[in-house]
Amino acid sequence: MRPLLVRLHRWFGLGIAAFLFLAGLTGAVIAWDHELDAALNPTFYNAATPGAPLAPLELVKRFEAANPHAVVSFMPLAAQPGETFIVRASPRVDPQTNAPYALDYNQVALNPTNGDVQSRRMWGAPSLARLNLIPFLYQLHYTLFLPTKMGIDFSVWTMGVVGMVWLLDGFIAIVLAFPNFKSWRKSLAFRVKRGGYALTFDLHRSGGVWLWGILTVVALTSVSMNLGTQIVRPVVSVFSTVAPDPFRTVAPGPALTLDEAIQARDRIIAEAADAGRREGIAAPPGGLFAVPSLGYVGVGYYAPGKDHGDAGLGNPWLILSARTGQVLAKQIPGEGSAGDIFIQAQFPLHSGRIAGLPGRIAISFTGLMVAVLSVTGVLIWLKKARARRKSAKSAKPSKQAATVRANERVTS
Repeated sequence: MRPLLVRLHRWFGLGIAAFLFLAGLTGAVIAWDHELDAALNPTFYNAATPGAPLAPLELVKRFEAANPHAVVSFMPLAAQPGETFIVRASPRVDPQTNAPYALDYNQVALNPTNGDVQSRRMWGAPSLARLNLIPFLYQLHYTLFLPTKMGIDFSVWTMGVVGMVWLLDGFIAIVLAFPNFKSWRKSLAFRVKRGGYALTFDLHRSGGVWLWGILTVVALTSVSMNLGTQIVRPVVSVFSTVAPDPFRTVAPGPALTLDEAIQARDRIIAEAADAGRREGIAAPPGGLFAVPSLGYVGVGYYAPGKDHGDAGLGNPWLILSARTGQVLAKQIPGEGSAGDIFIQAQFPLHSGRIAGLPGRIAISFTGLMVAVLSVTGVLIWLKKARARRKSAKSAKPSKQAATVRANERVTS
C-alpha cells in the first residue's frame, strides 16, 4: 500500500506544483491587497484636496455627467474625508451600434470634495505597472488569466481541480509522514545544522506536517472558491439544507433601461437603511452594486472602511428588486442552516479574514510555505530521479557481466 501512496504523492505533487507555487506566492501578497495597493498608489487612495466630501450620490452623478459613455455599477455609500471615493464603472450601450462603448478603465478614484477624476485604471489588467500590480496579482491568483472556451471557464475548472488534487494529496502526505509510531519525532523535526538535502527534505515533510491543518483548510476553500456551485454546494446539500446563493440564483427580472436603473439606484439608496433594519441588520448601508440586465440591486451593510469584512463571516448583503425594493435574497453572516454557515465561512477562511489580523498573517505565511513545499517537492523528486538513473546505469554493466559469465559456462 505504501509504495502506491508514494507514487500517487509523487505524481499528484508534480502535477500541481507549478500551480501551487504561483497561487502560494500571489496568495501571500494579496492577503494584504488593500494595504499594499494604497502604499504603492497613494494618488489613487488619498484625496488631492482637503475639505468636506460631497454626498456619495452627488459624486456619482457628477462623474456620470462628465463621462457619458460610463455608468457606475458599484459605489460606496459613504465618503470619507481625506480619501478618494472609489467606484466601479461599466460601459453604457451605444444606441447606434447596440454594443457597449469601449472603455479603457473600470475603476475610478474620485476627488471627494468636487467629484473630479483623480485616477482610474482597468482593475485586473495583465500589467506590472505600479497602478495595476496588486489587482493583476489578485486576478492571477484566482484565474491565471485562462480563457473561457466553448462555455467552459478554464480558470475556474483548472484551479478547482488543482484544489481537489491538493486536498487528496494532503491526506496521502500525512499518512506517508508517519510510517510508524516510533518515528513520529522525525516527522516534526528540521535538521537545520545538516543543511543541504536533509533540510530540504525536512522542510517538505515536517513543514507540511506542522501546517497540515491550515493547508487542508486552504485546499478545501480553494475548491469552494472555484467550484462552489458545481461541486461544493451539491455535496453540502446532502448533509444540510443550503439556501440558494443570493449572488447567483436570483430570479432575473425584466432588464432595466439606463434611466430606470439610475432612478432605482437613487430610490434604493434612500430606502437601504430601512430595508436593513427590517432584516435585523445593525450596520449601516456601506456599498451598492446594480445589475440592470437582471433588474436587481445589491446593498452591503458595513461601516466605512470595513468593506473587506475584516473579521468573522463577512458583511451582510441584501438583493433587492430594482423596481419594487422587495428583498429577493439575502446573505446575513451567522444566519441559516449549518450548511449555509459552512458556505459563508469559505472566503473568510481562505483569506484568513475570519480571524482578523492574526488570520491574515497566518494565511500570508501559509502562502509562502505552499511555495516552499512546491519547490522542495520538485527538488526531492529530481534528486531521487538522478539516483534511480545512476543506480540503473551501474546495474546494467553488472547484469551484462553476469550474462557473459553465464554464456562462458555454457560454452566451456
